[in-house]
Amino acid sequence: MAGSLEDILAKDLAVIFCGINPALSAAVAGHHFVRRSNRFWRVIHLAGFTPQEISPENDRTILTYRCGLTAVVARATARADELSTRDFAAAAAQFERKIRRYAPRFVAFLGKAAYSALSGQRQIDWGSQAAAFGGAATWVLPNPSGRNRAFSLDQLVRAYRELHQAVDRG
Repeated sequence: MAGSLEDILAKDLAVIFCGINPALSAAVAGHHFVRRSNRFWRVIHLAGFTPQEISPENDRTILTYRCGLTAVVARATARADELSTRDFAAAAAQFERKIRRYAPRFVAFLGKAAYSALSGQRQIDWGSQAAAFGGAATWVLPNPSGRNRAFSLDQLVRAYRELHQAVDRG
């Protein structure tokens, strides 16, 4: 069984996108956001982060566009709701050190669950957050998972485009 998925990170990126944890399918394939139903690659393209849609097999090319990928909890699961608060607590210090070490301008949490667990906040708005995380400006974006049907493709693109515009302003 797969355990985790390798980060795609470099120093001084514009944005590190932080998933909750890797899907088992991604860990087995060795590539981020590998499921066809996951809208991440399409959304970041339509929001302006990449000039074309990246295929999961070419996920490392995201570095070309000053973006990186990681997960708050490294352990792969079939569904994110299989994680416990203990999983997040165990990952918190190491995850914050990782963000400080790579020093992105922005850290973008894909979904409220991981940011809530790390920050201790229960009420979280979408978008820019008041507090920095690991020295980076913090954003919370809707999770692009195919399981997240609360957000249409257009709504996802609008939310991610706001972050892209903040990156461009900075």
